[in-house]
Amino acid sequence: MYVRHILPNIVNTLLVLVTLEVGLAVVVEASLSFLGLGVPRPWPSWGSMLRDSQQYVYLAWWFPLIPGIAITLLVMSANLTGDWLRDRFDPTRRQL
Repeated sequence: MYVRHILPNIVNTLLVLVTLEVGLAVVVEASLSFLGLGVPRPWPSWGSMLRDSQQYVYLAWWFPLIPGIAITLLVMSANLTGDWLRDRFDPTRRQL
């Protein structure tokens, strides 16, 4: 009984929160890796790629651009997916 009435009303909120948290986790991990506090050195990370390309920014400007665009696209796609899922599962927007 509770599942039938409560779950349809909270599923859209949970989906939006999960997708926002995915974007936040990516930004936090990239920030910590940029500062040298993230994943250890042998494993690749977009934040460590940004940190390593910082010394080449005047010679090859595209080195920091590629991981920056990758971070941006991943966070934006997670947020847009959350918006789409919210619109899709929102009980107030359902058409009869």
